[in-house]
Amino acid sequence: MADPASRPLRPATGLSLAAISYVFAVVMMGTTIPTPLYPLYEEKFGFGSATTTILFAVYAGGVILSLVVFGRLSDALGRRPLLLAGVVFSLLSAALFTIGSPEGLLYVGRVLSGLAAGIFTSTGTVCVMENAPEGKGRLAGSLATASNIGGLGLGILMAGLVGAWAASPLLTPYVVHAVLLVVAGLALVAVRERVVPDRSKATVQRPRVPAESRGLFLASVIGAVTGFAICGVYSSVGPNVMGSVLGIHSPAVIGAVVFLVFGSSAVAQIALRGLPDRTLIVAGSFALVVAMALLATAILMASLTLLVASAVLGGVGQGLLFMTGMRAVTEATRPENRTEATTSYFIVGYLAISLPAIGTGELSEAVGLVPASLVFAAVVAAATLLGLVNARRFAPRASGS
Repeated sequence: MADPASRPLRPATGLSLAAISYVFAVVMMGTTIPTPLYPLYEEKFGFGSATTTILFAVYAGGVILSLVVFGRLSDALGRRPLLLAGVVFSLLSAALFTIGSPEGLLYVGRVLSGLAAGIFTSTGTVCVMENAPEGKGRLAGSLATASNIGGLGLGILMAGLVGAWAASPLLTPYVVHAVLLVVAGLALVAVRERVVPDRSKATVQRPRVPAESRGLFLASVIGAVTGFAICGVYSSVGPNVMGSVLGIHSPAVIGAVVFLVFGSSAVAQIALRGLPDRTLIVAGSFALVVAMALLATAILMASLTLLVASAVLGGVGQGLLFMTGMRAVTEATRPENRTEATTSYFIVGYLAISLPAIGTGELSEAVGLVPASLVFAAVVAAATLLGLVNARRFAPRASGS
């Protein structure tokens, strides 16, 4: 039998890039399918804002655990075996959600979904980059982050639409997702394996910020925190705001509004990727601040129109800050240290998804949903403006392909 190290690596192609982007997006879809269905779960199980935020936090905990435990395994076993494991975890999560009772299965399903997301957040991101044809590195970087964030949005949109019109709204969205996952498993055949497996690298991925990129990491992390916080709160508390404040209970409408955050993020990342990093940081920060002002006004005026505008601008701001920060940190880090750097970046991001969501949910139980949401909007706006002082650290001119 030939030594795997002696086998030539097949070159990346447009097809392999499309295949891994599809698989990445489909797995990430599963992590947000419950979001527009929370009002239906509330009717079935009787839980409210605190429980939905805990469910979201359990998912984020699964992501962080996966980043640490599985982050280096793709170097030891190869990218495709680990990605297949992520697809299987996602399928198991969908299966548990189709059962749905007892309530504890939902928590187990969220953990499995988090494990799948963690695998794709680390290994999937690297694999997208490795499947970029010559000269398409910048496009691949945008596709990696857009597949991540866009997949989250597509899961919300699909679940909301299917849940609104299906006879079994707590079952059918997961069946649809399971079918998409089977296709994703088959699509892995087209993904190029670009590393030679080395079992000596089967170690736990310790989060660390390399010295050479520490300054840019610290400059980027404020925007990552505020942007991810918006994603977390819109996904966990957003459905309750629309139900309690705006009187909207339709899964389709809830799914469409929350989707706008993630969809706008993905579109902005791809459409504006060619602009200079410093321009993107400034534009993303101002978009986020205006979005929080619109969110506060929408809640006080009970305006769906302003809430939609807030979701779109918030998504644009999140996407630009997330993409630019990740890109800048990656480019400033030596290749052998990039996995550590990106793992640390995503761990901070997923902590930002869960902790503000939990805090807002708990605060809403104490003082009410409207005051808690206003406090969240004010804190995010202030932190984002504070982060603008670091804009000068980013490159003033565009580079790369």
